[in-house]
Amino acid sequence: MVMQSGGGAEYDGNLLSGPLADVFAVEVTTAVARCGGCGLSSVVAELAVYGPDPGLVARCPGCADVLLRLVRTPDSVWLDLSGTSTLRVPIPESERPDLAQT
Repeated sequence: MVMQSGGGAEYDGNLLSGPLADVFAVEVTTAVARCGGCGLSSVVAELAVYGPDPGLVARCPGCADVLLRLVRTPDSVWLDLSGTSTLRVPIPESERPDLAQT
């Protein structure tokens, strides 16, 4: 989804799905990122994403701080999460341990 912004094209966090699949073995757009600046927790799919060239930049929907930078080169994927204080990735129900068993 494209959102309007004064600084160029802005997309929602779903744009990160493909590139982050190269780094994570889970669906990251359903993960919850907490902004290191304002503390707002947001689903990655709700982040404001700018790019794609030279890379993707995801900003907090609350304060616009940069939470994530992702750049792909011919031989590497560079991921900067320094603006994210935590990233909570839900475990699919089918992969959760059965805690009822003893």
